[in-house]
Amino acid sequence: MYTPLFHPKLRHCRRFFLRNFEVPIKIGVYDFEKTMAQKMFINVDLFIPLSKSTPVNDKLEEIIDYSFIRDTLAARTAKGHINLQETLIDDVAKLLLEHPDVVAVRVSSEKPGAYEDCDSIGVEVFRFKDED
Repeated sequence: MYTPLFHPKLRHCRRFFLRNFEVPIKIGVYDFEKTMAQKMFINVDLFIPLSKSTPVNDKLEEIIDYSFIRDTLAARTAKGHINLQETLIDDVAKLLLEHPDVVAVRVSSEKPGAYEDCDSIGVEVFRFKDED
């Protein structure tokens, strides 16, 4: 199985990640999903060149502040109802790629309560800044 983590463009990058950011969100196309928030987990991997993420003086200004990831997720999920997980993760990926130091991003979402016979249902996207 191919994984983008081994892509040659990421060879000189550091990976920043956020795991299982839990957010109550109104998401879904069915009527019952539009009336109340449901729990969702969002995961993010950001790829930053080592030249822009290797601290020399042990200072926050030398790296990306982790709060940037959480703040971006919180701002996007607070905007109101979203029909599709694909829309959500595409929007989040686009917002994260706007940071000048981010060269690539992987975003996934999971709805753990969607079905009784599985842990969750989700979707993932991987994007490079220089690609559409």
